[in-house]
Amino acid sequence: MSLNIILKRGAYLMLAIVLGSLTSCEDDPANNGLTAASVDASFTVTPVAGAVNTYLLTAQPKGVILSKWNTGDGAYQGKMTETISLPDAGTYTITHTAIGAGGASGTATAQIVVATTDPAKGNLVQGGFFETPADQAKWTVLNLSATGAAFWSYANKSATIHSPGGWAQEGIYQAIDVVKDKEYTIDMLVSSPSGSDETWFEVYAGKSVPKSGVEYKDNKVMGLSTWDGCAKAAFSGKLSTVGCVKNDATGTVSNTVKFSETGKIYLLIRSGGNTFTKDGITITKVELRGK
Repeated sequence: MSLNIILKRGAYLMLAIVLGSLTSCEDDPANNGLTAASVDASFTVTPVAGAVNTYLLTAQPKGVILSKWNTGDGAYQGKMTETISLPDAGTYTITHTAIGAGGASGTATAQIVVATTDPAKGNLVQGGFFETPADQAKWTVLNLSATGAAFWSYANKSATIHSPGGWAQEGIYQAIDVVKDKEYTIDMLVSSPSGSDETWFEVYAGKSVPKSGVEYKDNKVMGLSTWDGCAKAAFSGKLSTVGCVKNDATGTVSNTVKFSETGKIYLLIRSGGNTFTKDGITITKVELRGK
């Protein structure tokens, strides 16, 4: 059974979702009764008072060992209570998957309608969805592979970095105007159906102008790194969730960045490696937003 609930921004109310799209596992003698017969994935959605387009998701905890959430950008492991921000106007389907004893699971969904885009959190990245040739033209290639062995390609509303390995790498970037001391967050969807070894995927937000043939190293914000323990196997999700590269400014895994001067910075993505995934690393929905 599936039950959708529509919320409009500004209406402060709590709505419970009752047994939405619930799936279950039956007891099996082989598991000695340790597998749950069913898992209640219901959750409530509450607009956060005083915050624009921000919502508190609260799952019922009984019989739930693990919660996974999906706000439309791929599932991720979260907490029983999650605060989400939906800065752009639109209709969002929120999915909660609850995992119980023995791996039994249940799923519930709700819809949130965001009427107005938050002007303070608009996406400053142009062409971040790579939908059209005009979008793709917003990005400049940083040539780092002398032979052209590593390269970026565009297809299916996404961009993919390909490398034959042997440390071949390539980058793409665009200039963005930012405001002094304002905090921003960077994120994107990243995926690969197969893993790599001795491979990196790094995101920078620096003031230095990128130069052909020169590795960009100005203000690393986030990324993937097999040395740090991610991208060794298949992955899919927001980089802020699946990434493991530390932020140069904070020394922690964080996608937050701020700048000491108002002006132009360069959002740059650089990737390559020694044993690079045969399928490439694909990105879409690239965002840089004010907090």
